Amino acid sequence: MPTRHADRRPRLMLRNRIVAAFRAWFSARDFVEVEAACLQVSPGNEAHLSAFATEAVGGSGARTPLFLHTSPEFACKKLLAAGEARLFSLSRVFRNRERGPLHHPEFTMLEWYRAGEPYDALMRDAAELIALAAETAGTKRLSWRGRLADPFAEPERLTLAEAFARHAGIDLLACIDGDGGTDRERLSAHVAAAGLRVAEDDTFADLFSRVLVARIEPHLGMDRPTILCEYPVSEAALARPAPHDPRVAERFELYACGVELANAFGELTDPAEQRRRFEAEMDEKARVYGERYPIDDDFLAALAHMPEASGIALGFDRLVMLACGAGRIDDVLWTPVAETAP
Repeated sequence: MPTRHADRRPRLMLRNRIVAAFRAWFSARDFVEVEAACLQVSPGNEAHLSAFATEAVGGSGARTPLFLHTSPEFACKKLLAAGEARLFSLSRVFRNRERGPLHHPEFTMLEWYRAGEPYDALMRDAAELIALAAETAGTKRLSWRGRLADPFAEPERLTLAEAFARHAGIDLLACIDGDGGTDRERLSAHVAAAGLRVAEDDTFADLFSRVLVARIEPHLGMDRPTILCEYPVSEAALARPAPHDPRVAERFELYACGVELANAFGELTDPAEQRRRFEAEMDEKARVYGERYPIDDDFLAALAHMPEASGIALGFDRLVMLACGAGRIDDVLWTPVAETAP
């Protein structure tokens, strides 16, 4: 309807201005913009991400399974292995089983990578981009459903261990041994003591996620953004272990107004260890959903040539949503995907 589009248009034009501002920011720092193919042999190998499947039909009629990517990560890392040092991508990505105020089956992901630089540099990048989005929008605050955050304030930096202790009274690191192995039984006792549900078939990851969603995320990014860092190694399949503590990984997530905006890693570059982690993730996917996705052997081969690097993925639509105070992600999409059956 024309009237509905007219109501949405100011937010959509703001979206365009933020895109232009971000491209200028990256260009000024010698980043190269790349375009990742949406069709890939593997959509990614995280247990709880669901992809859209399709197939390529050759001239002979032969059919090859393909997937719409859930992230441009594999393609970007292949380019790092090929010699690119600083790159970014504004990619359309696709995730099935996801729709709601903060989720859409097709959305825009901003990813960028720095070869030879620590993942702390990405924390500074993300803070600058949040401030730039707000400045471009002409606002002094990010907002979502009554929650506010100052985009110009220095982000709070909080480890997972600190967050579990502060908000749930749980000693997380006591449930992880020296080589990163996890103690599911000990964590389940802590989770039950904290008053949260524990099921017999819950894995360590299930319990970890339940505490994170129920007790921690609602407190993050209030008044100022929060950088939640040092995830257990078991919860960071694409990240390298932290040099100061092998129980945790170089992974952080960025929150504002209780909304997760970005996920970052000091990138793992060991092909054998990455394959082991992918296979474990697909075993879990098969257990929960009865399906598994292929592993991209070309990606694993590229890891052997990839330099030490850090990378981050930011939900661009969510940031625009917070910058203009929209209540739903659909409000900042030019053409939302048609409604489908729940």
